[in-house]
Amino acid sequence: MKKFLLIAGVALVLVAATVFVMREPLKEAAYDKATEGMFTEADGDAFDVGPALGSRFPGVNAFYEGEQIGLIEPFAGPRGTVFMASRSFDWCPYCMKQMIQLNEAAAQFQAAGIGLVAITYDAPELLDAFGEQHDITIPMLSDIDALTFKTLGILNPKYAEGDDRYGLPHPGTLIIAPDGTVVGKLFLESYRQRVSAEAVLALADELLTAASSEQVVD
Repeated sequence: MKKFLLIAGVALVLVAATVFVMREPLKEAAYDKATEGMFTEADGDAFDVGPALGSRFPGVNAFYEGEQIGLIEPFAGPRGTVFMASRSFDWCPYCMKQMIQLNEAAAQFQAAGIGLVAITYDAPELLDAFGEQHDITIPMLSDIDALTFKTLGILNPKYAEGDDRYGLPHPGTLIIAPDGTVVGKLFLESYRQRVSAEAVLALADELLTAASSEQVVD
């Protein structure tokens, strides 16, 4: 009996050790399965939130590198900015996959003269951990008390104050000209779908070129 209990105990320890070692690969595999087919090449639905096209971007109220900031101009490229609002880079697999893909395309945006910046409701330390794990070079802002998402009109009303997920936005992307004008936006009704980085770059390049041409004409 003692021998059986000893063997059973060793087996349980081995199982626990295996689960511990495999937890990250298993988690990644689950995330990959959940996010299959999440990318689309266009905003094809009628869902419309956020600032009106042609309006001025109102700024942010967020933390970045230990400081409270209100402007995104430091992150802008010479031709404009792509501003991505996301749910969470700590637990949302769709958000994480989108950010990783966007980060892989960061050099292409930079070559096109377009700046990139992202914002979530995550605490700064969670953003730092995600950034270190995935070598993220795109600036990531931490919204303060949902103020940025409220101002932009993209705060998800499903969650009330006091809820763990209060402060989540409707995920999406704004394209902002150098003068602060919102010239494009991409918001899909399902948070499980996101416009691909390649399609965002193509649209941003098109809209910012058009905005620049209009300024020259004016």
